[in-house]
Amino acid sequence: KMENGVPTIGDSKLDSAVKQWLLHDKNPKTAAMIQEMVNQGNVEALKKCFSSRMEFGTAGLRAAMGPGISCMNDLTIIQTTQGFCKYLEVSFENLKERGVVIGHDARAHPSSGGSSKRFASLAAAVFISRGVPVHLFSDITPTPFVPFTVSHLGLCAGIMVTASHNPKQDNGYKVYWENGAQIISPHDKGISKAIEENLEPWPESWNIDEAQKSSLLKDPYEDIYKAYFKAIQAHCHHREINKSSEVKIVHTSVHGVGHIFVQEAFKTYELPPPYAVEEQKNPDPEFPTVKYPNPEEGEGVLTLSFALAEKEGATVVLANDPDADRLAMAEKQESGSWRVFTGNELGALLGWWMFYCWKQQNTDEGAVKNLYMLSSTVSSKILRAIAVKEGFHFEETLTGFKWMGNRARDLLDQGKTVLFAFEEAIGYMCSPSVLDKDGVSAAAIAGELISYLATKNTTLSQKLTAIFNDYGYHISKNSYFICHDQDVIRSLFERLRNYDGQKDSYPPECGRFSITAVRDLTTGYDSSQPDNKAILPTSRSSQMITFNFSNGGVATMRTSGTEPKIKYYTELCTPPGNSDVTSLKKELDELVDAIVEHFFQPQKNKLQPKPE
Repeated sequence: KMENGVPTIGDSKLDSAVKQWLLHDKNPKTAAMIQEMVNQGNVEALKKCFSSRMEFGTAGLRAAMGPGISCMNDLTIIQTTQGFCKYLEVSFENLKERGVVIGHDARAHPSSGGSSKRFASLAAAVFISRGVPVHLFSDITPTPFVPFTVSHLGLCAGIMVTASHNPKQDNGYKVYWENGAQIISPHDKGISKAIEENLEPWPESWNIDEAQKSSLLKDPYEDIYKAYFKAIQAHCHHREINKSSEVKIVHTSVHGVGHIFVQEAFKTYELPPPYAVEEQKNPDPEFPTVKYPNPEEGEGVLTLSFALAEKEGATVVLANDPDADRLAMAEKQESGSWRVFTGNELGALLGWWMFYCWKQQNTDEGAVKNLYMLSSTVSSKILRAIAVKEGFHFEETLTGFKWMGNRARDLLDQGKTVLFAFEEAIGYMCSPSVLDKDGVSAAAIAGELISYLATKNTTLSQKLTAIFNDYGYHISKNSYFICHDQDVIRSLFERLRNYDGQKDSYPPECGRFSITAVRDLTTGYDSSQPDNKAILPTSRSSQMITFNFSNGGVATMRTSGTEPKIKYYTELCTPPGNSDVTSLKKELDELVDAIVEHFFQPQKNKLQPKPE
């Protein structure tokens, strides 16, 4: 249809959204993409762009780069930052004295003109237009640099523009509060409301050039680079061993930001530099050598690393995800094959090592009562087993480092020592100077652990077995199904809440495995509590149910906050001294098979299995 010489779709709501977009969007590429859809009468494409605004949650934003309110682009970045800025103005009287920090990775999307660097610059322009000082990193940094800067400089907030390990078309906007941890509720709701109230771009919000000249803009890169590596030095305990280490390690940054920072971390620890995978060491937003730039996927991402290790005679591979906040590790076995450690196994190794080093430094027996380790509720309970035997405190939080970071800050403010925190999705917090997962410091600490074990003629696999012998075997098996249909996901979880058609009734067994307790953190139900009310916080906006089994098994099913996945996590444990791993693995395999058959089967034809 034509209206006053302008093509329209004939859907008043959609026409209004398109008209407003074309009025406000000053990026010629995204504006042209929307205009072309209108000219072609492509209603379906326009609906995808304008049906719903990206939801701002505790993980901030994450979506594909492209035009419209459902995507990451110049205009939605400006709108988001305007809302965030307004929310901070209400929250902090001294925002204009303290300021914010903004960092970015190397992602770019040429067809829509979007890139992490441009988004970060636009966000800076918004804050500067309101008289707020901005510490904008002039170059790419690992995500951990942003929370470190918030804490180190005492800022009000931080923004990291990154989509971490997501596919190349995605980008994200991750937000940190003044305590150096990711935001949690109610900040997400407050920011979301403020975004809706500030959708019209302020005149100066587009003016990157003007912002670049402002005295309010500072580049913290050099100072923070030095301060960060000085801070993580505190966790280097075996410098003499490191200096003489002959262990050969390969490192890959998977086309992300990690290369120079991990090299510097090894140098800080006086470890021999790791061999870098040449094809993957430089940032490349196309991620040309991997299908998914996520080392959590295992061997497929590490193929080039293994080839380099074979060539150089290296026995260990370390890998960061593209924003370097996660760490994966693999070790060559005597058979010649490579063992990729799970996130839980690496958590056990690093947790043991952090405590071992702490114990060497602290001879006061009473000090252990002040010591804490944390992990998420879907991660291995190995830290709990170590804590019970060694006398320190262990706490479990909801899934995600936002919860562990905030809890760590609470404990630190009470004068406690938070030594280590981890989640099974290869995330490790090894230093209280970064209250988030940090793949750079974790890589250096892993390097020191590997060098130490070499002096004892012990491999990582052997050490892991020794840990399990001392504290009990903890065998886990995690995977996921892909599902883009929210109705299917809802139906799957509602069936578990109304089992066999009975309202508010959960399954009493899963195949041959009887269920002893159920915790539903979507509804707040927990059958193990006297009043049936869950202790951990609940959230109606995400699905999460945990089943405890009579054989000591634990299984959690949950939806991902950043990807179209239904994830499941399972673990079986034995008491210390019981080393019948074969039976344990067989039992866990059967439990997982039963879960897939009985809990997923009714929707199985609508779910895609994890790709091989």
